[in-house]
Parts: sequence; C-alpha cells; structure tokens
Amino acid sequence: MIQYLNVFFYDIYPYICATVFFLGSWLRYDYGQYTWRASSSQMLDKRGMVIWSNLFHIGILGIFFGHLFGMLTPHWMYAWFLPIAVKQQMAMILGGVCGVLTLIGGADYCGVV
Repeated sequence: MIQYLNVFFYDIYPYICATVFFLGSWLRYDYGQYTWRASSSQMLDKRGMVIWSNLFHIGILGIFFGHLFGMLTPHWMYAWFLPIAVKQQMAMILGGVCGVLTLIGGADYCGVV
C-alpha cells in the first residue's frame, strides 16, 4: 500500500499539479485576459509594505539557494576549505536567519502583525 502512495505522490501527482497550473493559467489568460490586473502595485502602496515584502522575498531566496547549494553540491568541492561541521553550523544559522526573515515578512505581508 505504501508503495502505491509513494508512486502516486512522487511520480504522478507532480505532473497533475503542473498540468492543472499551466492549463488553468492558459485558460484564464485566454478567456479573461482583460481581468488581469497589477494589484500588487496597489498593495505595495501602503506605507512600510515594501519593507515586509523585501524581507519575505530575501528570506525565501536565501532558503531556496541554501537548499540548492547545500543539497546539490558534492562534498569533494568544498571539503578542502570547509569542514562538514562548519557547513552544518552555517546551514543552521543562515537557514534560521532566512526562516525568521521569511516568517516576519510573511506575517506582516498577510496582515497578521
């Protein structure tokens, strides 16, 4: 049973999601292209919203590139100048900072703070 769930969620479901995303975006653009607006410029017009939006996006980019370089870089590329313990400590500290930036920026971005 777990094998079927594993195949569904990791082999089939991502393709279903991508198909729905692209097909939905295409249909939305095709049938309602004059209803698309740049309402983000109105939202960013509020005082201080630019700060929270930037905090959120800096945090998300830091998390994304941290995962990208942390998981996809082979050990032999950095082993001669960066021990594993230091890499793990850097990942925890920088990941925590980026996570807090994302949390703070996202909380005010949604109007919680």
